[in-house]
Amino acid sequence: MNGQLVADPFSMVAVTLFKGVTNRDDDPLLWQHVLNLQDRLRDYVRVLGLELVLDEAEGFAFLRQRDGTADADAVPRLVPRRQLSFGVSLLLALLRKKLVEFDASSADARLVLRPEDILDMMRLFLPDTTDEARLRTRIDRHIAHVVEMGFLRRMRAAEELYEVQRLLKAFVDAQWLSEFNTRLDAYRRHGAALKEAEKP
Repeated sequence: MNGQLVADPFSMVAVTLFKGVTNRDDDPLLWQHVLNLQDRLRDYVRVLGLELVLDEAEGFAFLRQRDGTADADAVPRLVPRRQLSFGVSLLLALLRKKLVEFDASSADARLVLRPEDILDMMRLFLPDTTDEARLRTRIDRHIAHVVEMGFLRRMRAAEELYEVQRLLKAFVDAQWLSEFNTRLDAYRRHGAALKEAEKP
């Protein structure tokens, strides 16, 4: 978009949201239109079984299927459910936990990680292996999937760096995070089962 809008801001904002997440930093002018038109947008997408999720403090907006409502079953899903692999689910959980720790201990706005940082985070929950290259390939696939989902962004830098997107907070909420230790226990058990299965 590069800060340029056509004559009808509502149409442009609606189409952009249907395509995916809108971030304040990507296009400040478009973001201002999202804020100005949010009530109209909510009414518009509601008839399609969707809701507008807008976090003004963190600077992102997206559309989400309205589940648990009377009309949720009557309207076909526009936003498909994603079945996540164990590795991707684990990575999302660890990134969300890392973001909480970062916010509590740092004044910086952006959490930036190297692939090695992500590898170290996940290593405890994956089967032991002497094939480091194979493990790195597996982690790289998980990272690529999370980038595609919009929760990590590859930074333009001399070295490979990833910024954790605060959008993750909307998908992995406080209630989910409060159950994190239980989930980690499940991940540990799953990882242990994988280790046993891979023994000769």
